[in-house]
Amino acid sequence: MRIDIITVVPGLLEGPFAHSILKRAEEKGIAKVRVHNLRAYASGKQKQVDDYAFGGGAGMVLMVEPIVKCITALQAERIYDEIIYMSPDGKTFDQNMANELSLKGNIMILCGHYKGVDERVRQKWITREISIGDYVLSGGELAAAVVTDAIIRLIPGVLNDETSALTDSFQDGLLAPPVYTRPAEYDGMKVPDVLLSGHEAKIEAWRFEASVRRTKERRPDLLEGKDF
Repeated sequence: MRIDIITVVPGLLEGPFAHSILKRAEEKGIAKVRVHNLRAYASGKQKQVDDYAFGGGAGMVLMVEPIVKCITALQAERIYDEIIYMSPDGKTFDQNMANELSLKGNIMILCGHYKGVDERVRQKWITREISIGDYVLSGGELAAAVVTDAIIRLIPGVLNDETSALTDSFQDGLLAPPVYTRPAEYDGMKVPDVLLSGHEAKIEAWRFEASVRRTKERRPDLLEGKDF
């Protein structure tokens, strides 16, 4: 997989992709993430990428020309399955969407900034708009990092334990069960006996029941329409 991210603030994305799982995916040759500075596609000495909105109002708008130049240059190198725009009014990102996108080959992500991008970009070039929640960030960079991390960790071979991503919260519509590690007792608090039993069927049954119980307590909305 390759993910190309277009931004006016590339420095915001240096940290997330230089460490941990995303770095490992790059080193294994499983996934690549490339960040593109939108200003490199701007005209004039000032490399202007934004301007005032027609009709007035506060805030600046990212201009259509540099965005289209960048998109076109990237499309000349490869075919993209999706061109995503990170936006507060996009469809809310969830695990099902992450699963779907993890099956793609090439993805482009445009990060909004200021008051957003010229609407004509969204109308003609964007194939999908995504939000990570009902709140507003200063730009789409952090949201793009969240989406990228959630997608890449699902690709086979990225995680050391192939089953790890499959047992994450939301994969089966439930929150993940409690987890424990050594020591078996600490400050009077003991690990449930069943987890120390070595009985795989009983352990799996306990985990499922614990997942349902935790979901009922913390996210009952996830159980709507389910018979648990």
